[in-house]
Amino acid sequence: MKARTLQRHFRESLKSLTRNGWMTFASISAVTVTLLLVGVFTIIMMNLNKVADDIENDVEIKVLIDIMEDSEQAKAAEKQLIKQIKALPAVEEVVYSSKEQELDLLIKDYGEDLSLFEQSNPLNNVLYVKAKDPQQTVKVAKQIEKLEHTQEAVYGKEKVEKLFNFLNISRNVGIVLILGLLFTAIFLISNTIRITIFARKDEIEIMKLVGATNSFVRIPFVLEGMWLGILGSIIPITVISVLYSNIYKLIQPSMNGELLQLLDTTPLLYQVNALLLAIGVFIGIWGSFMSVRKFLKV
Repeated sequence: MKARTLQRHFRESLKSLTRNGWMTFASISAVTVTLLLVGVFTIIMMNLNKVADDIENDVEIKVLIDIMEDSEQAKAAEKQLIKQIKALPAVEEVVYSSKEQELDLLIKDYGEDLSLFEQSNPLNNVLYVKAKDPQQTVKVAKQIEKLEHTQEAVYGKEKVEKLFNFLNISRNVGIVLILGLLFTAIFLISNTIRITIFARKDEIEIMKLVGATNSFVRIPFVLEGMWLGILGSIIPITVISVLYSNIYKLIQPSMNGELLQLLDTTPLLYQVNALLLAIGVFIGIWGSFMSVRKFLKV
């Protein structure tokens, strides 16, 4: 295609936006509203997914080591147990905590009254174990319980299993909702663009009757669809960026040090904005292409 022809197509596509003002406004409005919903819901689901990941990653197994009278024998048993646990393929991290450290934690959490046990500490030495995949926590705990010198592997069996089931269901529901919203966006935007092009079917038929090729007729409309997608994504991108940035600045300081954290504005907003722009452009081009094709058979 010649450069002059391409310039003509770009020029015609831009002129069409202003020449068909109300239809252009309707198309851009449809793109804007739909992408705004997609963007807001996507950010919510991405943050919920991060919360789910944070909760999962905080799950660990507390391994109580058998109490032995002989200190040398106890040290050898602990080294052997640590080595065996680290050798498990699904284990990511093993942290040792002595019974003195465990008592200090209890005193810190429940008060100085427990300091009475410092003279005769009844607690076990402990290993804190994390699985590479938090979903494998139950499996890893069962493997550890079978190892020698393990008194008990504590991980909140029923609560952990219910938690993982709930998080998996939440993720699946979120994916289904996002996909449903995307398909709804495609349907609404493409139909609005189709109505816009349908209103200009006579223009297309006249161009075909005077000998214009299919590509010559189609390209300006496809470019127009692209402009509609770009223009329609500007407002959602701006609103979502400003809104999330302000919410992040307002809420995040109070959440510092807590388990649950919001996703950082960077790269989240870049990712979401790129997604919205890509969806807008794709649906605009695709909707225009499919709509024009119907009227090219003259």
